[in-house]
This record gives sequence, structure tokens and C-alpha cells, in this order.
Amino acid sequence: MLTQTLPTWLPRLSFAPVNTAPRGDTLVVVFLRGAADVLNMVVPHGEDAYYQLRPSLGIARPDDSSAKKEDRAVDLDGFFGFHPTMRPLIEAWQSEQLAIIHACGAPDESRSHFKAMELMERGVDDERGPASGWIGRHLATLNTGNSSPLRAVGMGTRPQRSLSGSVPASALRSIADFHLGGDPRALQQMRAALNTVYQDDALGQDTLSIMDTLQKLDPANYQSPNYPDTEFGMALKQTAMLIKAEVGLEVSAIDLGGWDTHFAQGSANGLMPNLMKDLAEGLAAFHADMADHMNQLTTVTMSEFGRRASENGSLGTDHGHGSMMMVIGGNVNGGKVYGQWPGMADDQLIGPGDLAVTTDYRDVLSEILTKRLNNPAVNEIFPDYQPIIPNVIV
Repeated sequence: MLTQTLPTWLPRLSFAPVNTAPRGDTLVVVFLRGAADVLNMVVPHGEDAYYQLRPSLGIARPDDSSAKKEDRAVDLDGFFGFHPTMRPLIEAWQSEQLAIIHACGAPDESRSHFKAMELMERGVDDERGPASGWIGRHLATLNTGNSSPLRAVGMGTRPQRSLSGSVPASALRSIADFHLGGDPRALQQMRAALNTVYQDDALGQDTLSIMDTLQKLDPANYQSPNYPDTEFGMALKQTAMLIKAEVGLEVSAIDLGGWDTHFAQGSANGLMPNLMKDLAEGLAAFHADMADHMNQLTTVTMSEFGRRASENGSLGTDHGHGSMMMVIGGNVNGGKVYGQWPGMADDQLIGPGDLAVTTDYRDVLSEILTKRLNNPAVNEIFPDYQPIIPNVIV
């Protein structure tokens, strides 16, 4: 097979010419909570050991005539392929605005969801690091003069851990909630009541400012591509609305959970494929919707760790190590799978049988921060870590 034809090292992520505007791209961070099975998401179909380790869960090779065409991996480069439910992202891949970094992740080997997410969102190696989040430190070290209460938004009931810090972040579950069912009288009454309560309160005034901004946006009348009718699809749609409304959004953090599939995760169909479908359809709709804004937009996906290389006895996968990141944007040198592929033979796996990490997730984020967000303070954002940032610019 093609395992031996891969180079031993591929450059990590590289971008097109650096954004020289005072403020860089809008950053959208999608966190796949629960440890996504990236080996079935971006399938190493050129790796024989993959099929030996996953006799039931393995995704058929693109040329496997014994499998239905709709169940086969969608080839990307002759060695890797998308899970069939990830097909909606092919357009972004072929337009070279989507890059994949495989065998990517954090050095933590605890395989604990809580610890791994905590460390990754703080951008540190261990608990002794700063308590703030890496995005929070990015915002604090980049003085853009942007005082918008919507500078940083966490989609959901509360801001993500990565947003914590000295710069306030807003939690936004639904723009529609600020319309109170479209009743203008109810809106007026609430506005008057809040004005009275928060007359001399700075935080309250920020709340009112957010309300005023969001009341001008109407999701019901928003003309957009077909976002999936899910919380994830709605979060991406609302992010697009905020970007187009030019409300000062710099960072949007979005979660997609449910990836901890120890039992009956499914192969071509099932629980995990349904999550992949939601992810791919949402990102594809967002990519199409933001076509005119792609040169000022970078989207990155990440997960706390990957899953075990071999399937378990319950037709699921257990906690693993090596994961995968995707980066989408108009300035991404896409259409490539980056990173050093470690292989999946017994002597190449680590720990109890996991894909090794050959690219630290902070290398990818550091390059985004410096080249697309114009923030050179990566040593403050990721303390005690020296990122490897490639100098290959298109």
C-alpha cells in the first residue's frame, strides 16, 4: 500500500501572505468535545494496519468494490480520505481553503476528558500554568482598540474556558432570544426596565448594548445557505450574521459535543457518522455563506485527544491520544494533509495502542495567531512553549 511512499516529514501549516490590517482575521474555534474519532473522520486508507485494527469500524477504501460507493472513504491525496459523511467539505478542500493536520494534539497523556480539555483550553502543559484561557490571553495582548461587547462570543449558555481572562466575553445561545418572539412592546418594556436597573452599572450597560445590537439582527429573515437544523448549525449561522453585521466580532467559540463513543459508534452510519455529518454540513454551509469574507476569516477545529487505534469489544473506541485539526480560510494553503504521519503498526503506536502526536496543537494555533491575527505575543499566550512556525508562504 501507500504507507511507505509518504515523506517522513511534511511541513506544518502554512499560510498565504500575512494580513497587514490593524486587526487580523475573525477567528472561529470549533471544539469537538468528547474526543472525536479522527481516524474515521480523516481515514488513513493507505495504512494496512488501520484495517487490521478496525475490522468492523474501518471505513472502506475509495476503490473497494465490495463496499457500497456511498460507504467508501472519499479520497483526498491517495493515502488519506474523508469519511463519506464529510463529503460536503470537498469543495473547500478542492478550492485549497481547507488544510488538515493529522496526528496532531497535546502532550498530555492522561486520557482524561476533563484534564485534557482544561489544559488545552488554557494552552498549557500542566496545572501550574496561568488560569486564563489561550484566547483570553490573545485578546488581552492584542490591543485593537475594539471596545465592542461582542468582541469575543462563546456560543452557548456560558463562555468557553478558552475565552476566560481580563477581556470580557459574551455568551450567546440564540439571537432570536433577544427578539422576545418578535413582540416590540415586550422589547420596549424590558429595555426600559433594564435601563432603570442598570443605570449606573457598567456591566449592565454592556448588556444593554448587546441587546441593542442583536435586536437589529433577525435570524428569521437571514438569507443563507442551508445550515443544518442543529445547535451547531445555528451557532455557525449566528456567527456569520455577527461577522456580516460588523459588530466588532474577533473570536467566536463553538462547541460540538457527543464524541465519546465507547459503544456502538457506527462505521459508515450511526452515532459518530451523524456527528461528522453535522460538522461537515455546518462547516460547508458556513464556508459557502462567508465566501466574500474568506480572506478575513480563519476557522479551526480541535478536540482534546483522539481515540484508540483499535476498536473495542462493544464496537466503539476508547480514549486515545493523537488527534487531528482542520483549518479553513481564504489564506490557508489548503488541499493538503500536513504533519508527520507516525504509522499504525504495533511498534509505531504509543501507550495502550494509540496514534502518536507528531505536531503540537500550539504550533498550528501559534501560526494562526502570528500570521492571521497579527499577534506576535505567542510566548505570553502559550507560556514556556516554543512553537515551530513554518516560513513557507504562498
